[in-house]
Amino acid sequence: MEERLQKILARTGNGSRRTCEELIIAGRVTVNGQVAHIGSKADIQFDQIKLDGKIVKLQENNQYIILYKPRGVLSTVSAPDPRPTVRDLVPVLGTLYPVGRLDVDSEGLILLTNDGELANQLTHPRYGHEKEYRVLVARHPDEKQLEAWQHGVVLQDGYRTKPAEVHVDTHTGKGTWMRVIMKEGRKRQIRDTCRQIGLPVVTIIRVRIGSLKIGNLKPKEWRYLTSAEIKSLKTLSPAPPVSKTVRVKKN
Repeated sequence: MEERLQKILARTGNGSRRTCEELIIAGRVTVNGQVAHIGSKADIQFDQIKLDGKIVKLQENNQYIILYKPRGVLSTVSAPDPRPTVRDLVPVLGTLYPVGRLDVDSEGLILLTNDGELANQLTHPRYGHEKEYRVLVARHPDEKQLEAWQHGVVLQDGYRTKPAEVHVDTHTGKGTWMRVIMKEGRKRQIRDTCRQIGLPVVTIIRVRIGSLKIGNLKPKEWRYLTSAEIKSLKTLSPAPPVSKTVRVKKN
C-alpha cells in the first residue's frame, strides 16, 4: 500500500516525520532512482527507496532508551566538531535518534528511539504533549514576571509563546528554583523567555516528557524503557487542535 514518503522514512527509523521531511527537501531521498519531493508516495514492499544512496528497510525491532543528558553534550547523532553527542553516551548498536532535543547548556531527559511514529507524536505541536523542567534563575521572580511567563511572552523574533504552567519551588540564596510545564518547545525558548522578562537562567533540567519521567537517573546514565512506559507513551491522548487554542488565546 502506498504511503507518504516521510511516513515511511519515520517508520523505518530515520527520525520524526518533520526530520524526514527535511531529508526529502534536501534531495537526499530517491524512489526508484528519482529524487523524491514533499508529497511523494511509495510502497516499501515494491518500490526501491534510498536515503543517501542506501536502501531504506523496515526495522525489525524498535528500541526505546531514556538518557540523562549532561551539560556540554549535543542532542544530535553526529557533531561537526569534537564535542560529544547523546549517541556517544549510549553504546547500543543500531540506528537511534533523539526525541525532544535540549540545547548544549541544558540537561535532563532525552528519549532515544528508532520508532519514528512515536517520535512524531511526542514532538509535533498539534499533539501538545507536556514537557516539564526544573529551572534555576538568578533572582527571585516578582508577580509581574510570573504572570507574563504564565500567559505568554513576545520574543525578540516576534513569536508569542503559548501559556505555560510556572510555579516557584524554592528560593536558594538570591536565586529561585522554578517548575515549568510547557506544551511547545521552540529552540532555547525558556532561555529567551527569561531574557525577555529579566530572569537570568542558571540551570535548566528537563524531568519529564509526556508520561516519561527521568526518575533517579544521574547525568550520563541511561536505561531501556519498560514495556509499561512504552505503552503509556503510545497511548497518550492527543490534545485539541492547535488552531482552537490560538483562537481562544486571541479572544
